[in-house]
Amino acid sequence: MDYGWQTILGNTPSKSNSYKIITLMGHGSLAKTKALKEYENTFFMQCGKYRNLNISGYFEYHCKVYYPSMRSDIDNSLKIQLDCLQKTKAIKNDNLCVKIVAEKFVDKENPRVEFKIVTID
Repeated sequence: MDYGWQTILGNTPSKSNSYKIITLMGHGSLAKTKALKEYENTFFMQCGKYRNLNISGYFEYHCKVYYPSMRSDIDNSLKIQLDCLQKTKAIKNDNLCVKIVAEKFVDKENPRVEFKIVTID
């Protein structure tokens, strides 16, 4: 089933720049940056069409990522997007993704992600 396109406004943060090292009880740990937390909240608020679908079978993920410049790597944003879909309960687990079709574009004025999920029967 093709669930159709959804747009999330904002610049997707890079996975490699979205965590910071902190110390908890004398041990090093990773924590999300403020920018990642804000993006997750923004994603959740804008993801009305997909929120709580809980897709529990195999699926394809198709996305068009619009960055403000060509500097960003598309692969770094894919993990963030899939994690956000899991957090919004659009998907049960991102390990069910069997195919990713990703395209990179530049839109300096309107960075965003346009995506759709297609389930595999």
